[in-house]
Amino acid sequence: MSFAACPICDVVVPSAELERHANSHFEDEEELARDMKLSQQLARDMELAQQISLRPTSPRRNADNWKTGTSCFQSDFRNDSEPSTSRCDSKTSDDAEISIEEKISLLVNLQIRSFFHEVEGGVLALLRRCLDLERENSTCIISSYIDHFQSVESEDRGWGCGWRNIQMLSSHLLMQRQEAKEVMFGGSGFVPDIASLQRWLEIAWERGFDVDGSNSLKNKVYGTNKWIGTTECATLFRSFGLRARIVDFGSKEIEDSDADREAEHVEMNSEAKRKVEQVYGPMDNFLHGRNLRRQQKPVTTGLQTGDNPSTSTSGCSNKMFNGSNKSNTYCKKNIKGHDVLVDWVWKYFADEEFNRLDDHQRVTVSKKTPLYFQHQGHSRTIVGIQRKEAQHGRPKQYTLLILDPGHKTKALEWSLKQNFGWQKLVKRGVHTLRKPQYQLCYIDQGIAQGKEIEQLKYIDSIFFEA
Repeated sequence: MSFAACPICDVVVPSAELERHANSHFEDEEELARDMKLSQQLARDMELAQQISLRPTSPRRNADNWKTGTSCFQSDFRNDSEPSTSRCDSKTSDDAEISIEEKISLLVNLQIRSFFHEVEGGVLALLRRCLDLERENSTCIISSYIDHFQSVESEDRGWGCGWRNIQMLSSHLLMQRQEAKEVMFGGSGFVPDIASLQRWLEIAWERGFDVDGSNSLKNKVYGTNKWIGTTECATLFRSFGLRARIVDFGSKEIEDSDADREAEHVEMNSEAKRKVEQVYGPMDNFLHGRNLRRQQKPVTTGLQTGDNPSTSTSGCSNKMFNGSNKSNTYCKKNIKGHDVLVDWVWKYFADEEFNRLDDHQRVTVSKKTPLYFQHQGHSRTIVGIQRKEAQHGRPKQYTLLILDPGHKTKALEWSLKQNFGWQKLVKRGVHTLRKPQYQLCYIDQGIAQGKEIEQLKYIDSIFFEA
């Protein structure tokens, strides 16, 4: 019988029992976190009920500022003694109904900061060090910052991965983009727990973002364990005015069948009153077993082979797609299989600054956001990519660098600090991409205003044949 030392407490145990023993160290912590969360939830619900019961009748308010999409979020954390500089649409049917503005105000004050294990030194700083110590002839590009949010056995194990990845993306945006920090979650400056995120998504739906997706989930996710996917991720971020984009990778046959089955003409509220196609994104049929509608409008196409990713902050070329010719944006590449995906990811992280450098460091930090990474049954977060240079007749090899909410944060931290075993937790080569379809979500720079907010309410995607 072989034995091994526990990486947490150094106790020597049989190798067959090592995983169970190591995981037991985290169970007490998870139970404590669950109890704290339940008590916080109870206190929040009681406070919300009290505020609703004592709420005075509110007059109707001007809708102009609400429809711009951002001013309400920016002003929620003002001092009560200061005069309000913005008003939002009440959207009430009578005086007894709570307006959207009031729901936001209550949520901003009652939302709970999500519990997570804060990695000393930062997850990506530790990962950069490990990548730099590797002996292989490789080049790596990774995001600048992220916090790892793990699924908790007693709270969201088996259904909460989508929410955890939203939390990871949020941690990056709050730390790296000041303009995003000011509009996200009412300007709170922290990442809310899953229950609060569920409330934010319901408010986004009520404001008119992804109406069909809302209907398919019966307009409710709060307090449920419903799965969510890339569409809900984009909807939540878009409701704050963030330019969340979706990219699909899959077979042309599936993409065509989805488009042929569901395409229909609708009219958008815009100056040109353009006729566009309404289609389904292929991943949502996998995820929910339902037909989640996405409004497709003319958008910028994705990277073609040989395109320079620096022509757009989204990593896409500036060619425009004519929505009347096809049911959705379609990009065919000469690259085969899921090499298309990793090629896109490389070009995404290789921003303008990277491409200007003649002599690249082993590890380069990109200004791009991490990527929400979805496939059937699970989602993760791509934080970077590694490229091994061609040698001995072998072509270049790409490896995705991924954080999985299914992994324990403390175990990830330990492996990175010890520079031992982290590759199994973080690295994923092309050969591991065995699902027929994948979907990514990323956040472009800037905050949308005015009419662009209305356009963001219709969820679109770019399709790449893989």
